[in-house]
Amino acid sequence: MKALIQYTERLAGRLDPPSSKNYTSRYLLVAALADGESVVHFPAHSDDAEAMLRCLRGFGAQIREERDNRGKPHLYIRGFGRHPANPGVVDPGNAGAVLRLLLGVGALLPEVRFETRHTESLGQRPHGDLLSVLEQLGAQTQSDEGRLPVVLRGGHLHGGKVQVSGAKSSQYLSSLLFLAPLIGEPVVIEVVDHLVSQPLIRTTLEVMSQAGIQVEARADLLHFSVPGDQHYHPAAYTVNGDYPSSAAILAAGAVTNSPIAVERLFEDCQGERAVVPLLRRMGVGVDYDGRSVALKGHQGLRGVDFDGDTATDMVLAMLAVAAFAEGESRFHGIANLRLKECDRIAVPVRELQRLGVDCEEDPAEILVRGCPAGYEGGMEVPTYHDHRVAQLLTIVGLRCRQGLTVLDAENVDKSYPAFFQDLIGLGARIELVE
Repeated sequence: MKALIQYTERLAGRLDPPSSKNYTSRYLLVAALADGESVVHFPAHSDDAEAMLRCLRGFGAQIREERDNRGKPHLYIRGFGRHPANPGVVDPGNAGAVLRLLLGVGALLPEVRFETRHTESLGQRPHGDLLSVLEQLGAQTQSDEGRLPVVLRGGHLHGGKVQVSGAKSSQYLSSLLFLAPLIGEPVVIEVVDHLVSQPLIRTTLEVMSQAGIQVEARADLLHFSVPGDQHYHPAAYTVNGDYPSSAAILAAGAVTNSPIAVERLFEDCQGERAVVPLLRRMGVGVDYDGRSVALKGHQGLRGVDFDGDTATDMVLAMLAVAAFAEGESRFHGIANLRLKECDRIAVPVRELQRLGVDCEEDPAEILVRGCPAGYEGGMEVPTYHDHRVAQLLTIVGLRCRQGLTVLDAENVDKSYPAFFQDLIGLGARIELVE
């Protein structure tokens, strides 16, 4: 699908955003790891959520969906506890977080294979640090130098003290934390080589606590003690709005200097809540009441210095804002963006440069020198199998004088299937062509 993005003078309106992708995946997982039935209210609808549901069904979870009188979804999940069924082969699609969270579940089985048809994207991403710690717990692993396909031989895990690297992804630690209570023996986890994306670990701990699991965590999130022989309890969970997806909409509002509001954004553990103070620093008037974010316009955007380590999923959307800001913006602490669906440092810089944006990359940062007058556009831009890249180029296209044609625009389905429709509803001039 192509998205024909035309110059858009102004947006206006209020929006109910998609539900949090990260909370949804974790709530679905703890529901499946419980004995009994749980309910997840307002789960995210996205490729990642569908991948998690498909894989959990393969492991033996019984899942049904009901909708209320407003059409909102509610998922009822009867879990498999510590005894997953063996699906033989697990295919998480192109969902790296789903794969890594479920590798821990796979370690409970005598043998299971993980593979993907997305060899050019997820197939290139590394998982060796997680496989290494699963081996420390007694599993055997076979992989292509830490990449898919992966064969796990587990089922006879033991506790003890293990070390896991947090330098490339926090998802390895989350996977281990979800697995540890089911091993039957205490597990002590030490994080080495730094820990990126710490808010996602706080999300994991919050969700585990709601499911009745006890974890002793040091304040710096580098040491954890998990008592053995615990059980996930069935419960009712409600998913908040997704800050990373909302950041893309708010970025579109900022570059078009528009009065828009995004609802259902509560104070939770999502690191991308930083979008509110960051937009204020960039000169945008922002109201936040603990439930919704409202933009009031600006008198000109200005560059910022931003440490993106704890809010990596909004960095690309904020690059779009920086492209129209006066002065230089520096986004640093983002080395792990190179290990996403594509290299989210090299690819955005290359595509923005093609559009005339003055920007450059370093190993762990991006520099942007914005141009408030905007850009000419009038070209086709690829999205590299990456939903965040598609969102970035769409936002920039709204202020290109000749617009942009975003190729493979359906990549937004991974996290935000209604992205284009929501922008159109706010007044964006976008035409979708199959």
